[in-house]
Amino acid sequence: MNTDTYNAPKSLNRWQSIALGAGGIGVIVWLVGYLTGNEEEALRGWLLGFIFWAGIAIGGLGILMLQYVTGGAWGVVIRRVAEACAKTIPYVGLLFIPIGLGVYKLYEFANAPATDKIIAWRGWYMDPPWWAFRAFVYFVLFSIMAYLLSSWGAKQDASKDYEESAKWLSKATRFSGPSIVIFVLLVTFASVDWMMTLEPHWFSTMWGFLFTAGWALSCFCFSVAILAYFSDKPPLDRVLGKRHFHDIGKLMLALVMVWAYFNFSQYLIIWSGNLTEETPFYVVRSKGGWGAMGLALIVLHFAFPFLILLMQDFKRKAKWLASLAIFILIMRLIDMFYIIGPSPKLGELKQHLLEVPFRVTPWDFAGPIAVGGIWLFIFIWHLRQRPLVPLNDPFFENAIKHGKGH
Repeated sequence: MNTDTYNAPKSLNRWQSIALGAGGIGVIVWLVGYLTGNEEEALRGWLLGFIFWAGIAIGGLGILMLQYVTGGAWGVVIRRVAEACAKTIPYVGLLFIPIGLGVYKLYEFANAPATDKIIAWRGWYMDPPWWAFRAFVYFVLFSIMAYLLSSWGAKQDASKDYEESAKWLSKATRFSGPSIVIFVLLVTFASVDWMMTLEPHWFSTMWGFLFTAGWALSCFCFSVAILAYFSDKPPLDRVLGKRHFHDIGKLMLALVMVWAYFNFSQYLIIWSGNLTEETPFYVVRSKGGWGAMGLALIVLHFAFPFLILLMQDFKRKAKWLASLAIFILIMRLIDMFYIIGPSPKLGELKQHLLEVPFRVTPWDFAGPIAVGGIWLFIFIWHLRQRPLVPLNDPFFENAIKHGKGH
């Protein structure tokens, strides 16, 4: 089959240039903040951008493995987008460098006195060198998984017959099953190291599941937006159909519900336990502007998408579904800000504050724009390297017929 006819449209060149320009401007603004004495605020902004865009990249690896394990037409049409997301993970590791170098200016645990019994009890695990080493291990393992799945996908594209294509598909499927378990464990440890340690006295047993669901939802929504953009443009206008988007919309609904379930479970466990080490997390986030943001997330991150996605006709319209997906992505960014913003700044941990003023800085915008622009540039570059669909997949023709059904 002629793969040239399924390459990405040239209109992506313009979006790639826009992404690079926005990322460059964001980096300049962020550097101005960092170099003019706002190191901690600037690093918080960079962490916000990093954790949001890294979630899409790492979530792409999870979605890629999930579609191999489950099969289905939705997996065939979304595979190339998920692959391109996953292949950016090594570059995401490079974007982590400012956080790694700024650990002493960003995380309270790195500056904890010896008299802090909670952090001291955790011993070497909370030492900055070991923290940085674990981050390196996470990125290496994530990158290896992404490389293997992508390389097997490329070999499937080059297959000369059905048997050879089925062999590479089977290999990716067998690899993805047990690797999903490893993936969830890695996401759990990474989310604890990068986000939970912002409040080193606090802990939650639901944290890893919450981030696994959240990052999968982020990548799914991002993929929907990309597919909807392609849906009325050659070559995917002859591949994507209403039933594809209907299936993807149902999976979006499931992930929205799973995210809400884990959030509610975390709140319920902490509320019922009523432990001094746990309750301040929600006490701080229930007051003032943070309280309003929390209520907004309940309504706009869960209730509104949940009700909209119950409508069958809505899920079958690509542009409508993409609009909701972009809206949920904005909520995902706000959710990350809701975690980072009220967390204690350097020197505040020992004060045991139960009320933190609502604060938004220019770096909270510059960080996500800087990281996002760079990441999108790399993502588009990877997306353009391969056909937009796995042409030699044994289920490709059936996937097209499924999407065009009624």
